[in-house]
Amino acid sequence: MKSPCFLKLKNLHMHNHKDDLRYKDIWIDTNQELVIYMPESCHVCKSEGFQALTRVEVWFKKKSIIAALNITQDGLLGDGEVALSLSAKKKLNVQNGDLLNVKHAEPLQSIAYIRAKLYGNALDQTAYDEIIRDIVDEKYSNVFITAFLAACSGHNMSLEEICYLTRAMINVGNKIAWDKEIIADKHCIGGLPGNRTTMIVVPIIASLNIPIPKTSSRAITSPAGTADTMEVLTNVTLDIAALHAIVAKENGCIAWGGAVKLSPADDIIIRIERALDIDSEGQMIASILSKKIAAGSTHCVIDIPVGSTAKVRNMESAKQLAAQMEAVAKYVGLKIRILFSDGNQPVGEGIGPSLEARDVLKVLRNDSDAPQDLKNRALVLASTIVQLTLGKSELEANMLVASQLENGAAYNKLLAICEAQGGFKEPKQANLSEKITAGNEGIVTKIDNRKVARLAKLAGAPDTPEAGLDFKVKLGQTIKAGDELFTIYAGSKGELNYAMEYFKTNQGQIIQIN
Repeated sequence: MKSPCFLKLKNLHMHNHKDDLRYKDIWIDTNQELVIYMPESCHVCKSEGFQALTRVEVWFKKKSIIAALNITQDGLLGDGEVALSLSAKKKLNVQNGDLLNVKHAEPLQSIAYIRAKLYGNALDQTAYDEIIRDIVDEKYSNVFITAFLAACSGHNMSLEEICYLTRAMINVGNKIAWDKEIIADKHCIGGLPGNRTTMIVVPIIASLNIPIPKTSSRAITSPAGTADTMEVLTNVTLDIAALHAIVAKENGCIAWGGAVKLSPADDIIIRIERALDIDSEGQMIASILSKKIAAGSTHCVIDIPVGSTAKVRNMESAKQLAAQMEAVAKYVGLKIRILFSDGNQPVGEGIGPSLEARDVLKVLRNDSDAPQDLKNRALVLASTIVQLTLGKSELEANMLVASQLENGAAYNKLLAICEAQGGFKEPKQANLSEKITAGNEGIVTKIDNRKVARLAKLAGAPDTPEAGLDFKVKLGQTIKAGDELFTIYAGSKGELNYAMEYFKTNQGQIIQIN
């Protein structure tokens, strides 16, 4: 049996053991992947048989992590030196001079399940439990997580497997218990830039004394997630105790789900999905419903936008997705109602966290220039929640939610929620912008949601909250030459240039005017 290698920083005259290696900070950000770096010439690598991407177990005192090994060749590390990625360094809380212990990681049984899935075999509950547990325990490198996502992508999961994955994701995270019979929630499948209805629906429902503790994710493939947009207005990083206190006081909150670790596997998986620019159907269902159950939700309205450039392309796919979601929801004990909505164009005007927050405030403040499509979508969703939770008729629910918006109760509730979460802030605007105008007259016949989202992301959204697009056109609108189509906002000249280059290459496809 090979002995582990010991890594420590000492004065050179003290190095008298062949396995002593010096830890060196090199400040490499790997976006949460745990990585250890060793030079190709390292005698420990050779003696232990380490190769690039080998999974190794790294110990510091009583803490350990599983890290992927990267081999350096460019002199970044000298003879007898090693380094850790920033995320690995933070996990172990190490500094130059600390003694580390490195050895081969134990083989993972769950990897065999992933191989089986890649070859088309169905997995059972035990297999999904082990895979998700190992992901949460950070025993997987990005390579293994990517393999798992690839194996589950497309239509490679049966309905039973989606149920198993959902249950596995529920089991490994925190769960919030409430002392209420009804806990409302809502979710939109996504794919529509600017569709920030949650931040309007939650204060409407909370103002009606219906508990709605909303935990939301950050952007995966979009220019903004609800958590990104809400963070423009207030703090969204809340623990479970804070959630309980805020909901007890205000009947609602809008928080980042990752902070409360309700479905921690999902937050790790999202990081890889973002890099791959994918959102597989089975994983999406498991992600959504596991978080709803973990958040203590009892009733949930789900919006599925349908459009040629939305996540769900046609009604046949939408109905199939809805049937699967209803079956999985029944399996985990969640009452849901599913709506189909128009997914052929962006919603509102702002695309990007700050610009979307601006639109939300305009609707809640009943401003004359508030985006009516965003307002109407939010009212439909709020009405459906009231119907589902209180048993009201559609007409009664419609009148009730419209009244809460028009009389200012919903806006006051948003302000109260923001204050409870850490204080309210007005959205800021980016310093750099470029107005895009129409080159010819005609009617807007098509808007590509995916290219619109890509353009906003190239401008810097969501990492730069003020970046994105201010979108001024809708399908069917008559346009004259010189009319504003949208304005690009960016946080830096480089990002503005990236966005402009993309626009010039794709301008005939982003918005079609005939």
